[in-house]
Amino acid sequence: MSAIPLAIPTEASISVDWFNQCFASLGLQTQVVGFTAKQIGTGQIGKCIRYSFDLKNVEAQTPDVPLSVIGKYPADDESSRMTGVALQNFLKEVRFYQQLQDRLQIKTPKCYFAEIIDQGPEFFVLLEDLAPGEQGDQLLGCDPVVAKAALTELVGLHAPSWCDQSLRGLTWLRDEELAQSSATMDMYRAQLDGFIERFAPHLTEDEQWIIKQVGAVENSPFTASFPEPFSLIHVDYRLDNLMIDRSGGGCKITALDWQSITLGAPMNDVAYFIGAGLEPEVRRPVEEDLVKGYYQDLVNAGVQDFGWEACWQNYRSGAFAGFAVTVIASMLVQRTERGDEMFATMARRHARHALDLNAQEFLI
Repeated sequence: MSAIPLAIPTEASISVDWFNQCFASLGLQTQVVGFTAKQIGTGQIGKCIRYSFDLKNVEAQTPDVPLSVIGKYPADDESSRMTGVALQNFLKEVRFYQQLQDRLQIKTPKCYFAEIIDQGPEFFVLLEDLAPGEQGDQLLGCDPVVAKAALTELVGLHAPSWCDQSLRGLTWLRDEELAQSSATMDMYRAQLDGFIERFAPHLTEDEQWIIKQVGAVENSPFTASFPEPFSLIHVDYRLDNLMIDRSGGGCKITALDWQSITLGAPMNDVAYFIGAGLEPEVRRPVEEDLVKGYYQDLVNAGVQDFGWEACWQNYRSGAFAGFAVTVIASMLVQRTERGDEMFATMARRHARHALDLNAQEFLI
């Protein structure tokens, strides 16, 4: 990241001079003389722009000088911006790159700049462009090969932070007082009727039932106390937030969008990804093998105090992790045609996932 203070740019103010100052502060010997800008991605809270550079004496540049980068700004929509502030999405993303990225093994893009004013919405993050990798597509889902690669990469987030008590001192990461309240359940219940009204045509009766049941019970995974074991969790680890690089015959995953990172139950990330990313008919025959693969990678990474039975039970209860993201976020961010299709798809997959796992037994 930039080693000297620089002003936080906007789309309108970012300039050749700003880029040159940023790269110079990182010791990169380059001279940007022009750039083009193109919006990419489908984010609901943030807005991403690819900047492609015209460089002076490009042949003389050192190999680590980027020819293009990704700039991330708050969304244009005012309600989405205010949601990003209220949920600390902007603050968490900046702090992740400032304080946590270097402590982890999960593959993330190189960060050239990350700054924020208070809790936002004024912030800016400048990241490595991961082309030729391509963004995953939540609507299309993925095959088991991509799912296995994504879960293997996820171990690089969970294992290095496994039960690390020092992380509980980062108040931006998880406000202990707020987390022990019923805030998530209150938000879920407040948005539930509107969510059902909007998305009921896309859901079967039993899928609607289990989504409603989460809000009807007194105790659910949303009201659970601080989990044991715990780790850093992404919270929104799904295909739209991953870059997938299949060049060279392999499948490499890079994780993006660290706007929701917190401390929580690691199997929530696993269940969320599998439930959101695979159509039920694709998921069912490979599900247990995928979870076992993740578990073995976790053990190989040094986690020795977590048995398989506990892993599988935590995975089953983690099936509800996607309910909160889907119900709450869908009603708080700017409404778009793709957004509605995505949230409907996620609601259907997560509800069917929970029903397949008989996870309703955790709702009491």
